[in-house]
Amino acid sequence: MLTKIKTFLSVVRSADGVRLVTTKEDLLYEGQTMFGLTRVTQDLDGIRTLRFGQHGPRQSVVKKGDLDYLGLPYARSAMIGLAFTQQLDRILVLGVGGGNIPMFLRKYYSAAQIDVVDIDPQIITLAKQYFNFLEDDLLKAYIQDGRAFIENVQKPYDLIFLDAYTAAGIPTHLATREFLLSLKNALKPSGAIIANMWSTPKVNPLYRSMLRTYQEVFKEVYTLRVPTAGNKIVIALPQFRGLPLNSIAQLAQEISVQKRLPFQLSEVLQPGLIKLIDLQESQVLLDGGQWT
Repeated sequence: MLTKIKTFLSVVRSADGVRLVTTKEDLLYEGQTMFGLTRVTQDLDGIRTLRFGQHGPRQSVVKKGDLDYLGLPYARSAMIGLAFTQQLDRILVLGVGGGNIPMFLRKYYSAAQIDVVDIDPQIITLAKQYFNFLEDDLLKAYIQDGRAFIENVQKPYDLIFLDAYTAAGIPTHLATREFLLSLKNALKPSGAIIANMWSTPKVNPLYRSMLRTYQEVFKEVYTLRVPTAGNKIVIALPQFRGLPLNSIAQLAQEISVQKRLPFQLSEVLQPGLIKLIDLQESQVLLDGGQWT
């Protein structure tokens, strides 16, 4: 860990390696985690960023002390999951990053039990030390492999966020049919799975197979395009609901008003919400299978 702040020029890149912009940042932390070289930086506006690798894609972007700030477009888009759940008493987040998703949910669903799981204890430590992540009586962090945690869930959740697929690689044991069946069993019938998934072939050549595998397990699967990013939000439902898209937008608008969210939830639908129909030509991913 660095004990002295260093200032440097950081090149922000997309997942496809395209150079986007160069910004001046202070280096708050640099060290090794289970994900390799890990950096925490802060720019001139006080925005803190978590990266894996020297100039890796941003994993989390957080404004210290501001729980409303969802700096990465996918984090805001992922909140559409709120419109697919009837009641939120229990929430699970797999993959902590900087902790902005669970902390945003903590602010607006203060009575909900929120469990956060990450395989790397150092990432949880960084989230607490440099970002806004804080445990309390209803928000608990667990250091465990996500699949092992899911397979031992005793009380199902209303909403599960899966934020463990990174540009650095897809944990294959978190993408198979067997894992998704366990994920479905850990979810209430009225609940929803919200997965952040890289969709560009260069970064994730398994994208279509992953979607096909979700279709194999869940009754309804939607994808939501994330603006200005190479990832999509996947919404998976264990029961068929057949909601027209305008009804989903209406529900999103009502939640924004009821919860007084800092943005209009219905606006995240504008880039495009698509209900998947048929991906039969793609491979279903299985434990022990040969993935290409």
